[in-house]
Amino acid sequence: MSYVVGTAGHIDHGKSTLIQALTGIDPDRLEEEKRRGMTIDLGFAYLILPSGRLAGIVDVPGHARFIRNMLAGVHGMDAVLLVVAADEGVMPQTREHLEIVDLLEVSRGLAVVTKVDLVEPDWLELVTAEVSETLATTSLAGADIMAVSSTTGAGLEELKVRLDLLLADTPLRQDLGRPRLPVDRVFTIGGFGTVVTGTLVDGSLKVGEELELQPSGRRARVRGLQQHNRKVEAAQPGSRVAANLVGVEKDELDRGEVLSRPGTVSAARRLDASLRVLADSPRPLRHGAQVMLHTGTAEVPARAIVLAGDQVAPGSTGWVQLYCEQPVAVAPGDRFVLRLPSPSATIAGGAFADVNPRRHPRHDERVRESLERRLAGEVLQEELRKYPRGITEKALLRATLADDADASRLEARRAGQWLFAAEAWSALCDRAQQALTGYHRAHPLRGGMPREEMKSRLGLAPAAFGPVLAEFVKDGLLAERNGELALPDHRVEIEPATGGPATRLLELLGARPFAPPSLPEAMREAGASAEVVRALAHKGDLVRLSEDVAFTRAAYDAALEQVRAAVARDGTVTVASLRDRMEASRRPILALLEYLDAQRITRRVGDARVLR
Repeated sequence: MSYVVGTAGHIDHGKSTLIQALTGIDPDRLEEEKRRGMTIDLGFAYLILPSGRLAGIVDVPGHARFIRNMLAGVHGMDAVLLVVAADEGVMPQTREHLEIVDLLEVSRGLAVVTKVDLVEPDWLELVTAEVSETLATTSLAGADIMAVSSTTGAGLEELKVRLDLLLADTPLRQDLGRPRLPVDRVFTIGGFGTVVTGTLVDGSLKVGEELELQPSGRRARVRGLQQHNRKVEAAQPGSRVAANLVGVEKDELDRGEVLSRPGTVSAARRLDASLRVLADSPRPLRHGAQVMLHTGTAEVPARAIVLAGDQVAPGSTGWVQLYCEQPVAVAPGDRFVLRLPSPSATIAGGAFADVNPRRHPRHDERVRESLERRLAGEVLQEELRKYPRGITEKALLRATLADDADASRLEARRAGQWLFAAEAWSALCDRAQQALTGYHRAHPLRGGMPREEMKSRLGLAPAAFGPVLAEFVKDGLLAERNGELALPDHRVEIEPATGGPATRLLELLGARPFAPPSLPEAMREAGASAEVVRALAHKGDLVRLSEDVAFTRAAYDAALEQVRAAVARDGTVTVASLRDRMEASRRPILALLEYLDAQRITRRVGDARVLR
């Protein structure tokens, strides 16, 4: 079992010295750190506790100038050691580090009062009381306070035992099958190449895996893995990991990249989040404020869009949409800290609710309700609402990074593999009905709307249209007849017996059934529109053989019988033989035979036709 423990506290309060005393490992690795006696960047060590538990230690710098490095180190901590020097007590960076720990909701930790060998017992009692009071309003309220001396060793064994007990009550990190390693350090080793380190969350990594770095999108293969300076074939979540990568160079990578399996983590510039502004923040978080977003090991400039009101006041909570200058790879539920760039100060922190949102209207109560439901765990349902034209179940699970989630309980309408939120399906039905109502009004003599036109009107993905249409038909929302779509009660109202244009057109065409006038000429004389012709053809009273030739149904049926009889007698039929047989002109007979060819009733062989 492996855990990650971080330090926090003011500069020169003995964090690095404490870690070296506990582990025997000097976490200050840079020459400048050793020369100046001051931690500048993150340091790492590990400790085997009395129970055999492994604790990876992340040592953070205490100087205010290096707070950005401190923020990169507190990601993924299971517990924190808040270090306060007995000879100085609580100092400004003690409070700022504690504010950050509180905003990140790290609730397990110990307060360690160091340098007790330098003070009298009465002074130590005052400092201990001050530390307890400082912790009282934070996530570490009630944490044990341990007094130690890294110089004499006093209290170190008791600290190890208490830390061991604290971690015994800490749940192991879950393996969600989508490992993420936010990179906090990149370096090279001669003969091995590029190495990245970080705290592994959400899944395990294996040697030989092909991985992806986000937001850069670069691919790399894992050549080797180490946990706490030991080679392993697989690294488990909740541990400090070093990964030797093949396929990327050191100068191609930076702190803030996230190593993950391809397609499981995506980067975005727009993020929805719930946050809390510190009670003693120097100012409220105003709408449009420029801030520095710290999440995982990433540090990104961003603009805060306050979704309700014009600001979030100190001590208050609110919803914001953060618009980042560069993409950042995070997951729902990840915590973050916001700092003002100038003058530099921590102002707020919170958790991401949606890591791939759309732009929201401000002051919309529905947006807030949706985000609250999402943050409460209704991720699939709220994600589905973002797709008014539907999404496949597989794509929905992938979009929410929840490939093994149960989608069967979703309040959704299914159309094949496609899912629609209830309100999206209702809107889709309304749009289809309105489209058909308008179409029937504009074209009363047409049987219905062509499928392709309805597909265009609905704007669905091509693969979704067929399943959606099948559901519409099953529900009785519309009917499909001869490839056309209509409202179920739609009927073409055209009756040749009324003596109108339709009747006159059929009379003109039927006067000389096998040698009718050209269709455009007959239409002009009868006063019939193209819609009348279409309606008569759809009803079956007229057969349109070509652009300018049409037979009445009776004439067409009689002509077809003549063709069958001619072929039965002679084996074939030609334009000339059929023209003579039917006492007609060449034009309508040629149109008839070409139409029969197209209908696959006859087949042309040279100048003749045979029946198929």
